[in-house]
Amino acid sequence: VQLQASGGGLVQAGGSLRLSCAVSERAYNIYSMAWFRQAPGKEREFVAVRTNSGNTLYSDSVKGRFTISRDNANNLVYLQMNNLQPEDTAVYYCAARRSRIVLTGLRMPGQYNDWGQGTQVTVSS
Repeated sequence: VQLQASGGGLVQAGGSLRLSCAVSERAYNIYSMAWFRQAPGKEREFVAVRTNSGNTLYSDSVKGRFTISRDNANNLVYLQMNNLQPEDTAVYYCAARRSRIVLTGLRMPGQYNDWGQGTQVTVSS
């Protein structure tokens, strides 16, 4: 699976951005689609995941502010990010996993087979 992330940019604290991830094949064939992020000098961090059955999981740091959605008809995955804060500054990556595992396991970067190239999100204070 090839993934292409886009939609990053520079925004002031309290602002919003919507990231998109274009998927190269039928998205409904893919069990889970996720977003991770990586800030300079830090490890890659789980943000959100949505399975093809509609189950979602969010990190505590973004819960209530970010929403992940899938448009399987158009092979797209979105991350709507509201009330952005400077600590949200990072490169954001979309990731895909074909096979089913327990939902909580989807927090781990090593469980994903395919990754997009990343899109930079910078939040100024």
